[in-house]
Amino acid sequence: MTSPSNPTPLANADRGGILDREGALAKLLIAPAVFYIAAMIGAPFVLALLYSLSDATTGDPGLRLIGFQNFRAALADPVFRLALRNTFVFTLLSQTIVIVLSRVLANALLKPFRGKWLVRFLIMLPWTAPISLGTIGWLWMFDSIFSPADWVLRYLGLLGTASSLFGGQTNMYWLGIPGLAISSVILVNVWRILPLATVIQLAGLSSIPKDLIEAAEVDGASPWRRTLMITIPLTLPIVSIAFLFGVVFTFTDLVVVYVLTRGGPVHTTQVLSSWTFFKGIEGGDLAQGAAISLFMFPVLAVVAIFILRMARRTEVV
Repeated sequence: MTSPSNPTPLANADRGGILDREGALAKLLIAPAVFYIAAMIGAPFVLALLYSLSDATTGDPGLRLIGFQNFRAALADPVFRLALRNTFVFTLLSQTIVIVLSRVLANALLKPFRGKWLVRFLIMLPWTAPISLGTIGWLWMFDSIFSPADWVLRYLGLLGTASSLFGGQTNMYWLGIPGLAISSVILVNVWRILPLATVIQLAGLSSIPKDLIEAAEVDGASPWRRTLMITIPLTLPIVSIAFLFGVVFTFTDLVVVYVLTRGGPVHTTQVLSSWTFFKGIEGGDLAQGAAISLFMFPVLAVVAIFILRMARRTEVV
């Protein structure tokens, strides 16, 4: 029989402070993250909803509600439709290239070789450097007169003569021709996201049990068969996460298009984020800019839900 002077552990837990209760402690620890999300994401999202239903401008930011007129005007705008298409094209093409190249780089970085730390450092540089500074560097490399890429092509004999592969002109005018401008934007997006995807894929490949690979080698499985039957299925969830991060970063990116082309030539590289900025901030139409930006939310929500559900289904228990 327990004496009153020696209470049971359960009684001690009941009389303990908030730090002794798991449920209360968990809520207390997660509260700062919830407040941060509400303040930094929830409040601007609600404000964007209100602006999109109003006629607010930078000169008159009052909230006079006009219904869904801004959404109808956006859908009727040919530049908006072009920007929406470009956003999907840029995102899907760049992320497909990123996933393939990041897998190749991750496999190479798993191998032991001298200077591997330096290679990893160089691969991570595009991600650690400010994207605006990196894009300005690319702007110089795509310059219509002083482009070092054009100099290399001329030096190799691929540009500048009638028989050259890329024609007789002395420069490629990367950002002045629609096809080249689109390719340039996709290239810079790949350069930007590739380091993150490589690190994620490297973590996934490193987590594969070595005994599975060794057993497959003993059984005589070829490298392609090991890749298709072991490596890809086991790393598919983490590849999905890398793809999701890349989609979100590319879909919402403004800097690359703004610095390189500002949506040109003639809006051929315009994307939703850049068109939102030009309409809402530079054009002064806050309501139209808010309406255009909100088109990104349902698309990203559907993509995120689909990819996360697919990653969950492919998880190896």
